[in-house]
Amino acid sequence: MTPQVEIDPMGTWLSKFQVAVPGVKEIDTLLPGSTAHKIPVRIHAPEVPLPNNGSPLVVIMHGGGFSAGGLDSETQASRLLAKELGTVVVNVDYRLAPQHPFPAAPNDCWDATKWAHANAATLGADPSKGFILFGTSSGGNLAAVCAVLARDTKLSPPVTGLCLLVPCVFDWRDIPEKYKDDIKSYEEQKDAATLNKKAIDRITVNYKPDGSSTLFNLYAPGATRAGLPPTFLQICELDPLRDEAVVFERELREELNIPTKKLVYPNQPHGFWAFFPHLEESKTFRMDTLEGVKWLMGFVGKEQNGTS
Repeated sequence: MTPQVEIDPMGTWLSKFQVAVPGVKEIDTLLPGSTAHKIPVRIHAPEVPLPNNGSPLVVIMHGGGFSAGGLDSETQASRLLAKELGTVVVNVDYRLAPQHPFPAAPNDCWDATKWAHANAATLGADPSKGFILFGTSSGGNLAAVCAVLARDTKLSPPVTGLCLLVPCVFDWRDIPEKYKDDIKSYEEQKDAATLNKKAIDRITVNYKPDGSSTLFNLYAPGATRAGLPPTFLQICELDPLRDEAVVFERELREELNIPTKKLVYPNQPHGFWAFFPHLEESKTFRMDTLEGVKWLMGFVGKEQNGTS
């Protein structure tokens, strides 16, 4: 692992990159947050940058129930994106519960997203060539939350895509009446293998999320999903979070005319590719993720039209 360094002066960041895997260089560093806290990130970039700061920009937020995980959680995915797609990836290590309950995590992720966007050229990236927010599980929640914040603050160039792996987007404690008949997986999968009701209850106690806030709940009273970017989702059948991702994708596609693509993995539990990385299904999942990000890149510069 490369040593952490302070990001000063700006002009020397790229010269401090170390080669991580063939074709990819990376550095661990600290970003200034909106409080005194500094946010650790791992920046991954193509060893040979695309010309004219032409690399798309990806900001990745790891999973772990808002209370576990770190930079290593998404290093494999980050390296794959940098090597295969030429993206610059900012891999975010946000503060964790219970030491830092809600809203520390979304605040850190939004600060990191704004920083990556503002400093893209220094990193060799250009958000107008593609700007994707990527998250797994709780990180999927944080990526979607940051996409809402980017929409509401009119960040420009805008976020061009959302890549959400087994995300949570509802408040599981208070599903709106409109969706109760569609969201059955919390009960059906309450005893699932890798994420179950007991684990979700523990996460809730640790994270202490505010269900009325769109910093956690995309379906909070008065919230809208209109204006979100094209979205790619990977969903596991044996997952309590399954149905809320299905409902979210359907609403984007059918009601809001937002381009979507979803893949559902039969007979697989939440996060199976991380728990069982040597399975052929896990390798397929990783390649599907890469293809999903490629699909999102195809919308850059094009007028959005609903698809499925």
